[in-house]
Amino acid sequence: MRQGWRLFLLAAFSWLAAQAPSFGQAATTLRVGHFPNITHVQALVARAMERQGKGWFADRLGPGVKKIEWYAYNAGPSAMEAIFAKSLDLTYVGPNPALNAYARSRGDEVRIVAGAVNGGSALVVQGDSTLTKPADFKGKRIATPQFGNTQDVAARAWLVAGGLRITQTGGDAQVVPTSNPDQLSLFRAKQLDAVWTVEPWVSRLEAEAGGKILVEEKDAITTVLVSSAEFLSKNRDLAKRFVAAHRELTEWIRQNPDEAQRLAREELEATFKVGMAPELVARAWARMNITPDVTLQAFQSFVTSAQAVGFLRGTPDLNRMLEAP
Repeated sequence: MRQGWRLFLLAAFSWLAAQAPSFGQAATTLRVGHFPNITHVQALVARAMERQGKGWFADRLGPGVKKIEWYAYNAGPSAMEAIFAKSLDLTYVGPNPALNAYARSRGDEVRIVAGAVNGGSALVVQGDSTLTKPADFKGKRIATPQFGNTQDVAARAWLVAGGLRITQTGGDAQVVPTSNPDQLSLFRAKQLDAVWTVEPWVSRLEAEAGGKILVEEKDAITTVLVSSAEFLSKNRDLAKRFVAAHRELTEWIRQNPDEAQRLAREELEATFKVGMAPELVARAWARMNITPDVTLQAFQSFVTSAQAVGFLRGTPDLNRMLEAP
């Protein structure tokens, strides 16, 4: 009888061990960052589904994760600081902050594990503006979402390429890091000559403040999915499942644009108190290419731009930056 009990207990313990999480740490909460922008649509749709009781990511991550904890940021540098502080496991973010964080940490802190959105960013000027080229912006004020974010670097690089001297705090034109909601109100009040930003703010500047697009980045990478290098190393199986769920969600969004737009609108309203008409989101949607694919070659232009405006010293070795779990 004793031998039988021993065999029973051994089998029971073996079964329990098999049900334990297969990743390195016994975390039950996965921390994921994103911005309240349409260009972070995967996060918006997933959060909206969660409020309806449908855990897109949690349902696909296995028994080791019972909850996704979402954190919102205005722009990429803040999200990258959270990665450095070990406050996030993964985040949706723009390519320039990811590149800068990778270079700052000499490749030790971050990995890009998937693409998310291309396009959806633009330089918007006042509707009655006569500005047409970088040289025209001498003495003008251009807002960007945050110092060092993707649109901030793009704006500075565009102005420098056009012959203007741009410093971190001034120069021939003033690049003013400003949160997206404040951009809209300042632009409407004519306190800004232009804004370089992302959707839905591009469309809002057009529809609500009479702006017009001067430069549109139709094919540029706008959003990628970044993992903490430590999280990826210690929890590779979990990271692999998250990226697979991200890819599956991206395809669902592509196949169901009307439903995805509705969910994104609902999430912006429910969590961030940002109400947008269906027509406005559809307008923004048309400027985006929602894709989980990303290549190292596509990052070369970001390296060049970051070097031109002083955000990168030298040329970083990008061989470890993209890593599929």
